[in-house]
This record gives sequence, structure tokens and C-alpha cells, in this order.
Amino acid sequence: MPRPTSDVQAFEVHATDAELDDLRARLAAARLPEAETVHRAPPGPGRWAQGVPLADLVDVVRYWRTEYDWRPFEERLNRIGQFRTTIADLGIHFLHRRSARTDATPLLLSHGWPGSIAEFIDVVDELADPKEADAPAFHVVVPSLPGFGYSDKPATTGWGTEKIAAAWVELMGRLGYSQFLAHGGDWGGTVTTVLGGRFPAHVLGIHTTFAEAPPGLTTDGLTAAERRWTEETRDFWRHRAAYAKQQATRPQTIGYALVDSPVGLLAWILDKFAEWSDTEDSPFETISRDRVLDDVTLYWLTRTGASAARIYYESHNSLDPELRVDVPSAITMYPRNIEKYPRPWAQERYRQIVRWRSPEAGGHFPSLEVPEYFVKDLQEGLAAVLAAHR
Repeated sequence: MPRPTSDVQAFEVHATDAELDDLRARLAAARLPEAETVHRAPPGPGRWAQGVPLADLVDVVRYWRTEYDWRPFEERLNRIGQFRTTIADLGIHFLHRRSARTDATPLLLSHGWPGSIAEFIDVVDELADPKEADAPAFHVVVPSLPGFGYSDKPATTGWGTEKIAAAWVELMGRLGYSQFLAHGGDWGGTVTTVLGGRFPAHVLGIHTTFAEAPPGLTTDGLTAAERRWTEETRDFWRHRAAYAKQQATRPQTIGYALVDSPVGLLAWILDKFAEWSDTEDSPFETISRDRVLDDVTLYWLTRTGASAARIYYESHNSLDPELRVDVPSAITMYPRNIEKYPRPWAQERYRQIVRWRSPEAGGHFPSLEVPEYFVKDLQEGLAAVLAAHR
């Protein structure tokens, strides 16, 4: 059984009462703008046309200040098992949940923005020790991206997705996992793609909810549904990606607000949970307020609003157009994700797609929106990847 090397140290989270009291005091003293001028009765996405509606924000702020409890999430992290190690002079934090099964395969889960390790908190146990005996089991490793959560904040440029992928290979090696599976969505999907393309000797295969096609492909030969996917993706980048442009060009500027104001941080993140989830009006139709606030509070306590935003500065539009992934790949395109690529496009980069799924429900945060489906899909997808090696 592999054991952590001396370079890996156990880690626990213990926010002080003073930090949590300060958060509640800031929430109580917040200055809010007037209501949006788009007045529409709920439910309906039109209410969010100018951003997070005032009434919704006031309700969440009240709950955050008077009812939300950080401690259960903190205890969950500590119970799963947290560690830190230093790679390329940067401290990297990660969860590590070993399976009790002797046939388990190492699995690396990479999150994105505005997510965090909180995206996977509800699925780690089932992936490690599934209730169904015939489901595959995994030794689960969930690192915090550089500048996110309890990982260190880079002090210099250079920590883009290519360097992160190389760091993840080093991390898994330190845990005794010379070969492993990888999953990710959003930035985690890009990191996963780089892992599969650059490190085939270490990566057995991948599962991703984000399979970016090479540039310059035409819609010739696509079905009507596939063309609609490409149109929706193009519309997203043309009309709904101001946040990405801001963080790619001026992460420091927006960072002051994100680190100084918990309400500003909440609004910046909640806007994306609302717009990118498969819901009609509010992200809380499918994701609990506690889980969203676990994520936001993690950003707040670690003061990572600015440092996390810098991944856009480092890696926006940087995926190598020539990169190809030849390891077995399982791909799931959720219907309300912000970027969807049709299979004929995806297979131009991912050249051994062993499983492709387009479920009927789910958005950008499937592990939070549809956790039971997400786990089963991930298990089945990775089983297909492993079967390709037999």
C-alpha cells in the first residue's frame, strides 16, 4: 500500500471564532445598491438580467450572517483527510481519501472557478467506497488549484494549466500513484485535458465535462442539435463572459473588492451559480444554500478572491491548439453547461473517446446539482476507460 512521502504533511482546518465574528460583522455593516431596474416576478431567469437581484442577495446575506454554520464543512474536510506538500516552491493543499477496496484505482479530481474542493465534498465517499459492489472504487485525490483555498498563492506569473498539470503528476507520484485516472470540469477540465495529452505514461485515461475542440472547425455535417450547441457556446463568449475578460486582464483590480467585501464576493460567485446551473430562476433549486456558502466562505477565509481570479490571467485561451489526447477519454456534456462541443468536434482533439453522454439535466456544477447522476456517470465513464486497457 503506498504511503505519503515525508514531503507530504497532514493538515487540518480551524478557522478562529474571531474570523467568523469579523465575517458576520462585515455582513451586518454592508452597504447595498438600490434594486435592479429589471423588475420581474419570480420565477424566471429574466430577473437576473442585470445580475444578482437585490431581494435574493439580501436573503442570502441574512442567512449567511444569522443561520449558516461553517463548522460542519470544516469538520467534513478534516474527516476526509487533508494534506499539504510543496511543489515548485508552492504549497499545494489536497484532500486524500483512500478506498478500502484492494482493486481501487487512483483518481485525481480537479475543480474550476468559481468552484473549489467544495464541488466534490458530497461525492468523495461514494467514489472511494461505493455502495454497489460491482461499481469501481477509487483512491480519491482532490487538490486545491494554486491560489485557491488552502493552497499557496503564487507570487510570480507562470502558474497556468500546463504547470498545474505537471504539478499534479508530481503530487500523485508523491502519494505512490505513478499511474492514475483524472477528471475535471471548467479549469479542471482544461488541466485534465493537458494531463491526458502531455502525460500519457502516467494518466490511464480521463473523464471530463469540458472537452474543448481545436479552433477553426466548421459546422458542416453537424446535426441541428449540434449546431445549436456551437451557437450557444459562441453566444456565451460574445455576450456573457465579461467576468472572464475582467479576470484575464485585471484580476488585481476586481480582487480588491473580492477580498475586502464578503457581499461583493458572494454576488460575484452567486451570479455564476445562478446563470450556469440547470434551473429556471435560482441556483438553490438544485444546490443547497449551505453548499454555495461553503464555497464562498472558503474563498473568504483564505482571502483568495484575487489569487483565484489570476488563473484567467495565466491561462485564458491558452490551451495548445495542437494538443491531442490519445489516452481513453469519457466525455459528458451536460445540457446547461456554458460551453458544449459536439462529438465530431471533440474527437478532433480527444482521439479515443470510449464513452460519450449527453444527459437530460445538469449544468456547470453537476457534482452539486445532480450528485447521484454525476457519481454514477463518473463511475461508468471511468470503468469504460479502464476497460480500454484490457
